[in-house]
Amino acid sequence: MTHPTKYIFVTGGVISSLGKGIISASLARLLQARGYKVTIQKFDPYINVDPGSLNPYEHGECYVTTDGVEADLDLGHYERFLSIETTRANSVTTGHIYMSVIDKERRGEYLGKTIQVIPHITNEIKQRIQILGNTGKYDIIITEIGGTVGDIESVPHIEAVRQLKWELGYKNSIVVHLGLIPYLAAAGELKTKPIQHSVKNLMSSGVQPDVLVCRTEHHLPQGIKDKLALFCNVRKEAVIENMDAETIYDVPMHMLEEQLDKVVLEDLGLPCPDKLDMDKWEDFLYRHKNPKSEVNVALVGKYVSLHDAYKSIVESFVHAGAACETKVNVHWIYSGDVKADTASEILGGMDAILVGPGSGERGTDGKIEAARYARENGIPFLGICLGMQMAVVEFARNVLGYKDAHSVEIVRNTAHPVIDLMDSAKSVSSKGGTTRLGSWPCEVKEGSLAYEVYGSKEIAERHRHRYELSSEYLPEIEKAGMVATGVNKETGLVDIVEIPSHPWYMAVQFHPEYRSKVEAPHPLFVHFIEAAKKHSESK
Repeated sequence: MTHPTKYIFVTGGVISSLGKGIISASLARLLQARGYKVTIQKFDPYINVDPGSLNPYEHGECYVTTDGVEADLDLGHYERFLSIETTRANSVTTGHIYMSVIDKERRGEYLGKTIQVIPHITNEIKQRIQILGNTGKYDIIITEIGGTVGDIESVPHIEAVRQLKWELGYKNSIVVHLGLIPYLAAAGELKTKPIQHSVKNLMSSGVQPDVLVCRTEHHLPQGIKDKLALFCNVRKEAVIENMDAETIYDVPMHMLEEQLDKVVLEDLGLPCPDKLDMDKWEDFLYRHKNPKSEVNVALVGKYVSLHDAYKSIVESFVHAGAACETKVNVHWIYSGDVKADTASEILGGMDAILVGPGSGERGTDGKIEAARYARENGIPFLGICLGMQMAVVEFARNVLGYKDAHSVEIVRNTAHPVIDLMDSAKSVSSKGGTTRLGSWPCEVKEGSLAYEVYGSKEIAERHRHRYELSSEYLPEIEKAGMVATGVNKETGLVDIVEIPSHPWYMAVQFHPEYRSKVEAPHPLFVHFIEAAKKHSESK
């Protein structure tokens, strides 16, 4: 492409949680299918530097990029839809912006000037928006502005968009605005006033949307589309219906039917090639919607009341299920409910058990019991991060006989600390961004289940943890039958353990769910679901 990098800004109005991330990812996937090089970045208006220390109940899953950034869960959608890897440049918060500006002020880079939102904060936002575009790697950059138009936190970001649209020039940027069209059952009507007020609010900040994406539970009559086009100053073709979909993976196809990609390319002055590469996506959808078998998988965790806390794991099940032509019924099980006398009742009907990540003491006893039940009853088991650590604790207690074995995270003075704080974390007091983060290499033992899963001796997976399996106890653990089959050679940290005598038992310190994609499901989840199928068939 010979054109300058084009920018698409995605804003939201009326209410939050309308799906800006899914719309951004869907549009990006369609543009990618037309042959354009596309990436997406998220600008979050909250003042936290990152979501790493946020409560999962408040913010959902904390996603981790390859280069070790704790980021919003929408980056997971970007990666899953586009089969790309995001970096620190794809995730920016107001905390990042203010920290950078204040650091520059302390270094004297502003030459004694008074630091203000305009121009200093907005200039920093604009500079961050253009980092990816300045690499020359992309034809189009999609920037999702978090929050809702009208929020006081979003004002500097909207102002930065206004300035940047003017600076970039004609046909080099557009604004896609997502809003809600509610349906009043009592009146039997779709109401357009909320989205009109949202657009008015955006325009009062000097930003005119070019495309309206209308979230709705019902089809929009042409008359309503025409009304919105007239009163919101957009082309009739640029009023896009975004009706509730069966799955998030239907949204790109719905947007294709609405010609969102064509409208956007026209507004950017770019050609819309006839060739559309969505064959793999459509094959995935067919497999997902036409399973030949089904399995029941227990997801045991402490945050199960908010499903977004385990978003990447659930989507990995979707990807693996499609690959195996199997419907994966996820059973959300609060780990605090799993006890010695309830485990059989709660987990007895499961074809596989996954003990998920987390932190803190609450619910850990239930994770230990779930690991015990899976081990003793030959049920396929996968432990992730804290799930691996509790599996090791369970093994130390019930196989090695160390009844008081635990993680020092939970019991600091335990007599048998089979899970200990990493050496690199022992002198660190700060909580934010100080865990072992990002992609780390791991050497897999040949002949192991892990080697069968990956088909390679050298792998790399993403981490987010402070605690590890203690090397002091590893010889005893291995002698008793739980084997370390994946180790980081540089640090000596154990990344994978498994029990060879068990039909399928593996626990990993890393987060494989971060690498699963729609068109490239993670092999660990695929293998896990295949094991669940075999267990189901054997019952």
